[in-house]
Amino acid sequence: MAGDARPHADQTPLSMGAPLSEADAAVVALHGRGATARSVLQIVAQLDVEGVAGVAPQASRNTWYPTGFMEPIERNEPWLSAALSTLSDLVASVEAEGVPAERIVTLGFSQGACLASEFLARNARRYGGHVAFSGGLVGPPGTPRDYDGSLDGTPVFLGCSDRDPHIPEERVHETAEVYEGLGADVTTRIYEGMGHTVNEDEVEAARDIVASAAGSDES
Repeated sequence: MAGDARPHADQTPLSMGAPLSEADAAVVALHGRGATARSVLQIVAQLDVEGVAGVAPQASRNTWYPTGFMEPIERNEPWLSAALSTLSDLVASVEAEGVPAERIVTLGFSQGACLASEFLARNARRYGGHVAFSGGLVGPPGTPRDYDGSLDGTPVFLGCSDRDPHIPEERVHETAEVYEGLGADVTTRIYEGMGHTVNEDEVEAARDIVASAAGSDES
C-alpha cells in the first residue's frame, strides 16, 4: 500500500435497493479487511426494509488501513485519513441526492465497523443511526477522545463477542461511553462465545434502526 498516492480514491461505490433520489433512508455500509463492498451489501440486503438505498464504498486492495485498529494512529496513515475522507464524501453525496443525515445509517463490520465508528465520533450530528458489528473507535489504549459536536439522540447499536480475536470487549464499552457522552442513544450487546461474525439478533437490531430511519413500522 506504500505506493498509493490517494488510497481508495479510484474506487467506485456500489449501490442496491431504492434509488437515492427516491429513498426513504440510506445505509452507508463499510466492509471489513479483505472483503468487498458487494459482501457488506449482502448484510444490508438481509435487513430487507422497503424504500432503503444501500451504498458501499470499496477499499483499495480490500483494506481500509494496513495495521490493526488499536495500533498507533500514525501507523495507519495516510490510509486511515483517506478512508475517513472517502466516507465523508460518500455521506455528502448521499445527502446531495436528497437523503438528509437524519435518515442516513452508517453500518460496518470489523475493520469497516471501526472506520464507520471513528467517522461518526469525528463528525457528530444527528444521523439516522449507526451499527457497528464487531468494531470500535480507532487508536491505542489511552487515545484522547476529545470529539466535538453532538449525536443528538442518534440510535447506535454495538454488537460483539466477548472473545472476539480482533476486537477487545473493553474497546466496545469505551466506544459506547464516548457515544453516550456525545448524546447518542446506545445499545450494546456482548455475545458469549460468538466469535468474529454477525448473528441474527444483531441483524434484527440493525433492521429496527434502519426501519426507524426510513419511517417504517417494520421491526
